[in-house]
Amino acid sequence: MRIITLTVAAVAALSLAACGKPADKAAEAQADAVEAQGELKADALQNKADAADAQAGAMTGPAEANAEAQADSMRAQADATEKAADAKAEAIEEKK
Repeated sequence: MRIITLTVAAVAALSLAACGKPADKAAEAQADAVEAQGELKADALQNKADAADAQAGAMTGPAEANAEAQADSMRAQADATEKAADAKAEAIEEKK
C-alpha cells in the first residue's frame, strides 16, 4: 500500500514539476527522492519488526516480552524515520 501511495505521489509531483522552472523541478525531484528513501528505510524497519513479532510468538516469558519490545521500538523508529524524511522533503520544497 505504501508503494502505491509513494508511486502516486511521485507521479503527481512529477506532473506538477513539469509546469515549473528548472530549479523548481530539481527541488521537487530531490524532495521526492528524500521521501522515497525515507519510505524505504521505514518499510525495512517495519519488516524487521514483523519478523521480531513472528519470533516472539515462538518464545515465552521474558524472551517473548523482550522480542515484542524490540518490535515496538523498531516500529517507533520506522515512524520517526518516515516523519523525518517528510519534514526534510518539505524543507527542500520550501527553499525553491
